[in-house]
Amino acid sequence: MATEIQYSQPSGAVSHVAGFQSAAVSCDIRNKGNDRLDLCILHSPAPCNAAGVFTKNDIVAAPVVQCREVLSSGKPVHGVVCNSGNANACTGGQGDEDARTMAREAHTQTSSPEGSFLVCSTGRIGELLPMGKITPKIAECAGSLSPTRENAEASARAILTSDTKPKEVLAQWQEDGKTVSIGAIAKGAGMIEPNMATMLAFVFTDAEIEAGLLKELLTNATNQSFNRITVDGDMSTNDTVLLLANGASGVKIGQDTPKALQTFQDALNRICYDLAHKIVSDGERITKVVRIEVSGALSSDAAEKVCRAIGNSLLVKSSWYGNDPNWGRLVDAAGYARAGIQMGKIDLHYDEVPALLQGVPQSGNKPEWKTVVSKKDFTIHINLNLGEGTGWILSTDLSEGYVNFNKSE
Repeated sequence: MATEIQYSQPSGAVSHVAGFQSAAVSCDIRNKGNDRLDLCILHSPAPCNAAGVFTKNDIVAAPVVQCREVLSSGKPVHGVVCNSGNANACTGGQGDEDARTMAREAHTQTSSPEGSFLVCSTGRIGELLPMGKITPKIAECAGSLSPTRENAEASARAILTSDTKPKEVLAQWQEDGKTVSIGAIAKGAGMIEPNMATMLAFVFTDAEIEAGLLKELLTNATNQSFNRITVDGDMSTNDTVLLLANGASGVKIGQDTPKALQTFQDALNRICYDLAHKIVSDGERITKVVRIEVSGALSSDAAEKVCRAIGNSLLVKSSWYGNDPNWGRLVDAAGYARAGIQMGKIDLHYDEVPALLQGVPQSGNKPEWKTVVSKKDFTIHINLNLGEGTGWILSTDLSEGYVNFNKSE
């Protein structure tokens, strides 16, 4: 019998994970003269095993380099320090030094071992961090650390940029009479494209899991979530997903506990999927979330190419915004994916309503197609009837609001 996992989306999700504490402060990194939260620390006094998955962009920000260095060292990790409003990307040697300074200040102010903090930044590219503001605020933030819901919720807000709301998810279940928890926060709304997105996600668990296995679990979950979302086809320089495990629950999970390991993977998969859906749903000025499912492809790679071609087509996305079930644009995009598809074999459905069957338009259903495409959340099913390959992606429409929002910073 499968273990029952309880999923929820509480404010301050990380506060439900044993052994973690957090705090957030305002540094006015954006120079707006306001008290918007823009720096946080998430900390475990006990050492954590950790894993990370990062952008595949050739241009990577200084915090990504810093995180990779810390994780490759194999040393225990005690926390994450993160700022929003400035990406510390394309900032040369000074940017690298600033990332190291943030980490050093965090481990010093939390009385943690040297080299035990990961650094993340998000925001404008190409500008140096205002370290004169940030450094003293790290000390203030460290002095305010606590495991409270209020602090955890504030941290979830401090990492946001163009997001309209925090993104928090919690999973909990019982192992040997003990509660295991996974709590996570994320940010992301624009420059969203598979591998990964303009996003940060921090996942915390009180299970004890060795670092190599954590990386495998996180990679599996990321491939079924953050690597399958697109808003605008742009890939960022700072994309990072981190997973920290401090063992505070007293539950050890590994290859010798296969049932518990599968339960953890299932929970982590769901956590990451829910956060990915939240990111797409909060896409900059979007009005619809569309799940594109492709089956019957010659291979899974071919299915993914078709999904991405459709999900990133400006014509397709514009038609969704106009509530237009234009299957011709979908088929055209699928064709230029060069996946060997054949028009005479395609079955296409809007939700459960047929639009094409063996390539033949089911035009009598057009009013129902339009009803589906007018919804805020719907699915397009495409069976290519060529093989066993399958794939899916979460995409959005494209609105005038997106263009107006992004035409200048």
